[in-house]
Amino acid sequence: MKVNKRGIAAAGAIAIVSTLTLAGCSTGTSGDDTSGSEDSGTLVVWVDAERVDALKGAADAYEDKTGVTVELLGKSVDDMKDDFIQQVPTGKGPDVVMGAHDWLGELSTNGVVAPIELGDSAGDYLPVALQAATYDGTVYMLPYAVENIAVLRNADLVPTAPASFDDMIAQGTFVVEQGAEGNPYHLYPFQTAFGAPVFGTDDTGSYDATDLQLGSEGGFAFADWLGVQGAAGVLNTDIDGEIAKQQFLDGTAAFWLTGPWNVGAATDAGINVAIDPIPSPTGETASPFAGVKGFFVSSESKNKVAANDFLVNYLGTEDVQLELFKAGNVLPALTAAADTAASDPIIAGFQAVGADAVPMPAIPAMGSVWQFWGVAEAAIINGADPTTTWQKLVDDVTAAIK
Repeated sequence: MKVNKRGIAAAGAIAIVSTLTLAGCSTGTSGDDTSGSEDSGTLVVWVDAERVDALKGAADAYEDKTGVTVELLGKSVDDMKDDFIQQVPTGKGPDVVMGAHDWLGELSTNGVVAPIELGDSAGDYLPVALQAATYDGTVYMLPYAVENIAVLRNADLVPTAPASFDDMIAQGTFVVEQGAEGNPYHLYPFQTAFGAPVFGTDDTGSYDATDLQLGSEGGFAFADWLGVQGAAGVLNTDIDGEIAKQQFLDGTAAFWLTGPWNVGAATDAGINVAIDPIPSPTGETASPFAGVKGFFVSSESKNKVAANDFLVNYLGTEDVQLELFKAGNVLPALTAAADTAASDPIIAGFQAVGADAVPMPAIPAMGSVWQFWGVAEAAIINGADPTTTWQKLVDDVTAAIK
């Protein structure tokens, strides 16, 4: 496999690592074994069980080069974060864990992750991936995949992409997952088109919990728009994820706002799928959230140098990121790998939309937003007064953050 020689842990660091006595943070023979280890020269890596095979080549190559064994332990993504937070302070758990960037606030608050030195390779990643990997100005994650929503269009029903939101509605039925409690994740691109992000950012580009933007003029304009769309039946809280999917699959809907995780169902149903930008209701850019996946280093790892080296110079290579892409069909975070994957027009479509995406806020204050956000949007869609309902959302979130 190709080895990335750029970054803080370059060729010289590889030689250094191979001569260090590296005590493993933990070891085991299954995803549930978290017993401590005296075995030197071992990196323990917790991985989504579906991606273990994609990393075996990199693990073998690292061992061949440095003599450090990389032990890949497949775990359920449902348990990985909580197990990591619980075990790291005890000196157990892995040296490296795979996870999502929006874990960062919780991981940082609990003091269980260490910074990662990307060095010169930082510029090799998609900007949104690097931004998502950074918390309070420090990089804590080696990104490997970027995921965002876009509009799936049935190209047999509507041959060309609509020019605007109103044009889309005029050309065919549009569905987006909502449900009784709303779904602000899917509506966020329209909110940003009104100039109303959730939070502002500080000088480092990190989200600022003290700068709540929901209550801006744009936020109230978005709320008014939600009310209009609800009254017109364009947005409907009776449409949950399964109903939205079925309406697109059976041809009732020509447009479906969703993510790459649903493309397979559409193509398997024989639909001629095109991926379109999210049409703006205002003429300004409609920016969806981006979710970024990557790898974190344990703050208690005794192998931090080796862990950083393995991540930056092995998992941060085009061939490994493409192996991960094949395992999950999600756009790679490394620009070169993303461009290669984008030879597929479906992937290219999501990449184009993702160029305007913003990282989902990972700061702890975001929990206070999710608590009230969807319920308020659902109420507005169902006929509640937009101004008073949105103001209550802003007041509730502000009080919860304080």
